[in-house]
Amino acid sequence: QVQLVESGGGLVQAGGSLRLSCTASGIDFRFNAMGWYRQAPGKQREVVATISSGGSTNYADSVKGRFTISRDNAKNTVYLQMNSLKPEDTAVYYCNAGPVYGIVYWGKGTLVTVSS
Repeated sequence: QVQLVESGGGLVQAGGSLRLSCTASGIDFRFNAMGWYRQAPGKQREVVATISSGGSTNYADSVKGRFTISRDNAKNTVYLQMNSLKPEDTAVYYCNAGPVYGIVYWGKGTLVTVSS
């Protein structure tokens, strides 16, 4: 059974930092691409950052230079370091894995709230 468990969300003031973590089980983590997505109230889910099995990264334009995605294959964990947070970064952040044999897996999300 594949599980993705996010943690690290919370309330932070604008300009602050948070680090999100997502620990995976049930997949061969080191061979899979991982990603962070977010969904703000009333908006569609959007990609924030992705990292390939080889460590290549991609970022949404809105977070470039502020967010960093990384992975620790020994811990089956992907991270999202978020700096210089803005109120518009407020959203539920979801971890994503795969596709694994054609299936994309999602965590349940962690809420990030940035106050102005």
